[in-house]
Amino acid sequence: MFEVDALGLACPIPLVRVQKAMASHPGEVLLVKVDGGSAIDHVTRLAESKGYAVKSESKDGEFHLELTPKS
Repeated sequence: MFEVDALGLACPIPLVRVQKAMASHPGEVLLVKVDGGSAIDHVTRLAESKGYAVKSESKDGEFHLELTPKS
């Protein structure tokens, strides 16, 4: 699992980091940490458009998005 820490970053930076992680770690599960807001929606839409399943949960004021490539 590859982790993308985008805490405290405004859009579009979280999106750019996730795109780079998808390109450099194809087929790998990604754990994306964001503060919330539009980053959750944007990352989810990107992941789903690229064929990833998205699972999200809130932990201590952070949002963790687990992006799993669909087979």
